[in-house]
Amino acid sequence: MTDLDILHFEQLKRDVQAQYLKEYTPSYDDISKWKGIDIIYFQEDLRKKAKGNISEKSFYTYFKTSPVTKLPRIDMLNLLSIYAGYDSWYEFKKQHLFAGELLTDDDDLSDEEIQELEKTVSNSPELPKNEILPQKIEFKAPENTDLQKSITESQTVNQKSELSQNLNSEGSKPKKNFFRKNAWAIVTSILIIITGILGFKDEIFSKTYKYCFTDADRGVGVINTLEIKVIKENESPILFKIKPGECFYYSTKDKNLKMQISAPFYEYLEVNRSLENAPDEEMIELKPDDYKMAAYYFSIKDVTGAPKEEQLSLIKQKRNQLENLISNNAVIYQVYDNNTYGIERLDKQKYITLVTTPTTSLKNLSVIEMKKDSKGKIISIKFKIATTDEKNN
Repeated sequence: MTDLDILHFEQLKRDVQAQYLKEYTPSYDDISKWKGIDIIYFQEDLRKKAKGNISEKSFYTYFKTSPVTKLPRIDMLNLLSIYAGYDSWYEFKKQHLFAGELLTDDDDLSDEEIQELEKTVSNSPELPKNEILPQKIEFKAPENTDLQKSITESQTVNQKSELSQNLNSEGSKPKKNFFRKNAWAIVTSILIIITGILGFKDEIFSKTYKYCFTDADRGVGVINTLEIKVIKENESPILFKIKPGECFYYSTKDKNLKMQISAPFYEYLEVNRSLENAPDEEMIELKPDDYKMAAYYFSIKDVTGAPKEEQLSLIKQKRNQLENLISNNAVIYQVYDNNTYGIERLDKQKYITLVTTPTTSLKNLSVIEMKKDSKGKIISIKFKIATTDEKNN
C-alpha cells in the first residue's frame, strides 16, 4: 500500500458519493455524515447496481474517516469501482493517474529479485556425473582338502542337536518370568482404568434428555432464540441459548429438572420435571405474546413481490396497523453492531417508515425487546438490523 493508493481511494469515495446523489437525496450530501436509513438505502442501491454488498461496519470504517489509514480488501475496492462506473479498481486508478505515477503488474520480479535468483542458482553444488557403486564382496567357502566326508557330516549333526537344546531352554525362561517382569505394568493399567471411571462417572452414568419447542397457537417451531436457565439447588443458574428450530439437549444424573424459558415474542414459562420416569424426548408448547408477535409480523411482512398497486395497499395497511399498536410516546431504539455508532433513538413515525419501506435489509430486522402498557399499547421497542461483515477487514 502506498500513499498514492490512499489518495486514489479518497477519489473513489467522492465518485461513489456523486453516483448515489444522481438518483437519491440523502439527509446530507457528504457521505461521511450518512447514518441509519441513508446507509440502508445506499446498501440497497449498491446491491442493485454492482451486485454486491458492504457491511455497516465497513461503511463506518472507511467512509466516516478521511483520509483512511488503510485500504479495504481488493474485492471491496472492485465493488465500489464498478458502482462508480469503472470495470475494476485497477481501471479506476488507470484513469486517475497522478503526475509521474506508473501502474505496474504486481507479479513482475524486480531487478534485485532476479539477481538474487541468479546468484542462488550459480552457487548451488553440482551433482557428480558418475556414481561410485559399492562393490560386492564375495565370500568363498574354503576348499576341503580332506577327501573323507564322514568327519564333516558328524560335526553338522552335533551342532544341530546342541542348537535345539539351547532354544528349548531359552524359550521356557520367558514364559516363567513374563508375569514377574510385567506385574507392575499390569497393576498400573488397572489403576488407570479405575481412575478414568471415577473421573468420568458423571458422563458415564448421566442420561441425555431432548426438549423441542413449538408455538402453542400455530403448531410450528418458535421464531425466536430461546433463553433457558437450568436451576439447580445451591448453584448459580446455567444459561443456554437455543436457536429457532433447534432442540435443547441436556445431560444429567439428577432426578429432577427445573427450567425457566423466555423468548422475546413468547410468554415466560417455568418447567419442572421429575426425571425418574420421564421420557427421553419431549415437545414443549410456548404461548405467544399476541401484541409482540403482531408488531413483529407487520415489521417483516414482505411486499416486494406484489404488484405496485397491491404493494401500496399493503404498505398503507401495515402503517395503519402499526399506528394502532404503537403508543405515540413509545421509546424506540435501533442498536448497531459497531463501536462508532452504538445506538440511535427513533420516533414513532420514523420507525413505521423504516419497517414499511420494502427493502431487502428488513429481512435481517430482529426485535431485541418490546414492552406494552396496561392498555395493550406498545411503549418500548429495541431492535437491530443484522449485517454480514466481510472477513479479514
